[in-house]
Amino acid sequence: MERSTQGAQALSSDKPGSSSPGNPKLVWAVPCDCTKDDQTERALARARVPERYRHCDFDNFETDNDIENVPPDQQAAFNRSLMQAKLIVQRFAEEFTPVREHAEPGLLLMGSCGVGKTHLAVSALKQIVLRGHSGLFYDYRELLKEIQDSYNAVSQSTEMGVLEPVLKAEIFVLDDVGSSKPSLWALETVGHVLNTRYNEKRVTLLTTNFLDSDSVGANSNGPTAVSRVAGMRAPTMDDSLTERVGKRIRSRLYEMCRKVEIFGPDYRKEIRTASGSRA
Repeated sequence: MERSTQGAQALSSDKPGSSSPGNPKLVWAVPCDCTKDDQTERALARARVPERYRHCDFDNFETDNDIENVPPDQQAAFNRSLMQAKLIVQRFAEEFTPVREHAEPGLLLMGSCGVGKTHLAVSALKQIVLRGHSGLFYDYRELLKEIQDSYNAVSQSTEMGVLEPVLKAEIFVLDDVGSSKPSLWALETVGHVLNTRYNEKRVTLLTTNFLDSDSVGANSNGPTAVSRVAGMRAPTMDDSLTERVGKRIRSRLYEMCRKVEIFGPDYRKEIRTASGSRA
């Protein structure tokens, strides 16, 4: 194949030890597939994406599941919910831009265990960081534990050492919000993270297993009704997202995130395959 000299490097001579170099040879560095794979792995490692989720992308997010002992209309409704959530998150990733005058809203993915929230969140994060943006993934409990550990006198980290990357990342994924019992310190810490990112117009994507107490109401249409048919009870105020994170944080999330509710069976329990699992 004919090539231009752009991007080529010249060798000093055709033969080692020659006193008259003549016309130098030109060489090109061409990245191989293994290099691209390494770059992807390094980018995901920098973003702290856990090893078990690094395979996740939009292409392998399944939206046409066949579930035993589930009526066809209910199964179709579940799959529509999965497809809608995938389209919303995929568009979010495709249209993502860093901080700007009018910050775009983040996403709050809500649904029961195993419906694919973490899979979609990681898919978006992967697509965004591979375009060169800074991104970070943290499990809710892990973030709080790392901050607590930084208070230990023998710790090699500091609170700001943990928090600064979280506050400054162009896209931040906080997974499994509300998974630990709320304490005043935890609520203040998470509130500080969310408020700072909101005020600096940085985009945040969160997932949670807790719904709003009014998510599954008396409406007989749509995914809410489907979830009731499937035995997914409406959360009470005691186990709602508001109860787990407090009124202030829930109010802030209304401002900074678009809510995406996902209704479906537990993928890990019902339709898990050898290729991976959802969260």
